[in-house]
Amino acid sequence: MKRVSKIFNNIEEYLVVILLFVMTVVVFWQVICRFVLKASLPWSEEISRYILVWASFLGASIGVKRGAHIGVEAFTMILPAKLKKFVQHFAIILSVLFCLIVFKESLSIIQKQIINNQVSPAMRIPMWWAYAAIPTGMILMAIRFLQTMVKISRHSTKEAN
Repeated sequence: MKRVSKIFNNIEEYLVVILLFVMTVVVFWQVICRFVLKASLPWSEEISRYILVWASFLGASIGVKRGAHIGVEAFTMILPAKLKKFVQHFAIILSVLFCLIVFKESLSIIQKQIINNQVSPAMRIPMWWAYAAIPTGMILMAIRFLQTMVKISRHSTKEAN
C-alpha cells in the first residue's frame, strides 16, 4: 500500500522525467540528423513541442505540490494566525475554482477537435492528444491544491493543541 501511495504522490515527477528524457533524445537525434546526416526529421519539432506542453502542465502540478508557485508571503506573514489560515484557504479555493474552470473549458476545446477530426500537420496524430495536457494538468493541480488545504488545516490544528 505504501508503494502505491508513493507512486501516486510522485506520478507527475515520474512522467515529467520520462517526457523530458524522450524530448532530449528526440532533439539530440534531430541535431545529429540535420548536421551530420544532412537530413531533417519532419516530426521531431512537433513531438518536442507537444512533449514540452505536457511536461509544463504536469510540472505546474509539481509546483503546487511543493508550494513553489508565486505567492505574497510577506503579506500573510504579518497576519494573525486565524486570519492567515483564512487567507490561505481563500487563495486555495480561488485557485481550485480557476483550475476547474480551465478544466471545463479545455474539455470543450478538445471535444471540438474530436468532432472536427483535427490532426497535427507533421505526425498526423489527433490534436486532442496534445491539448489533453491542459485538463490533465488542471485536475492534478486542483487535487494538489486540495491536498495543500488539508495540510494547512492539519498544521494549524496541531499548533492550536
